Amino acid sequence: MSLHTALVIGLALVAALAPRCAPAGRGYPVIRVDGSSTAYPLAEAVAEEFQLRHPGIRVTIGVSGTGGGLKKFCRGETDIATASRPIAASEREACRKAGLAYYELPIAMDAIVVVTHPRNAQVAALTLDELRRMWSPEAQGVVRRWSQVNPAWGDRPLNLYGAGTDSGTFDYFTEVVNGKARASRGDYMASEDDNVLAQGIAGDPNALGYFGFDIYYENRDKLRAVPIARAAGQPPVMPTVETILSGDYAPLARPLLIYVNAQALARSEVADFVRFWLEQGGPLAAEVRCVPLPPEAYAAIRGRLDNRRVGTIFHGRPAVAISVNELLTLPAAL
Repeated sequence: MSLHTALVIGLALVAALAPRCAPAGRGYPVIRVDGSSTAYPLAEAVAEEFQLRHPGIRVTIGVSGTGGGLKKFCRGETDIATASRPIAASEREACRKAGLAYYELPIAMDAIVVVTHPRNAQVAALTLDELRRMWSPEAQGVVRRWSQVNPAWGDRPLNLYGAGTDSGTFDYFTEVVNGKARASRGDYMASEDDNVLAQGIAGDPNALGYFGFDIYYENRDKLRAVPIARAAGQPPVMPTVETILSGDYAPLARPLLIYVNAQALARSEVADFVRFWLEQGGPLAAEVRCVPLPPEAYAAIRGRLDNRRVGTIFHGRPAVAISVNELLTLPAAL
């Protein structure tokens, strides 16, 4: 095949595919989404499917982390923020000062999975207290070996891997384990990219780390999930779809959320996109290894939009260990 022929064929393929892609030129509606790296695969899947059905609309998906995404959202720079933890008090205040009302919509469930290298067989399970001894601010520079947490685990280096500080996973994990969001030792391998963490742990027999359920599932042949017990003497629980939805994996199970600018929702393309997400998000969540909500839950969430229930259910209440039922029935407030 000549170079000229190859170019002609290539241009023909581009032309054939062009109508299926969202136009990038001026005058076409753009929906701006930014936020959680954990929710990114689901947001990307929903956006791709939506754009196939609505080729005249462009959806941009950013990955600034939950904290970074909510900062942009409260400044009015985006239409939707994706989040792997509920909106914080400081973020609610920023939105309030900006006069920005929002809808808080659960879109799936997730879990923070604690993982080790597969050869780390000594650690059969962990309690929340043992995780606290590893990850508390007081452990920095002090707890450096597995034997300092439990002598049975061997006198060897304890190499920790975890989420970066802009991540909602970091906020949620530290609140559950250390009792206060963002309270953590700082001497660990941190990254906003969960795949970097997974690769690091897979190559380090002395490693322990944490990230979302989807990243664990994609790397389950190279990593070992550690069952977690709420307290000594209680049965440890493995993260599975069933234990996440049932609440048995609490408090490390968590909702994934989107925050939708109420004013932006008045635009037909944003309203159509959000409705599409709530109608098709369950099957797409399963495809990207998030845990979809029950079908009746998505119907209830659509009712929250119909009834104009703006605000957050987490106003003045803990953001951890909440059930699917509470997500759907608690009243919202700004």
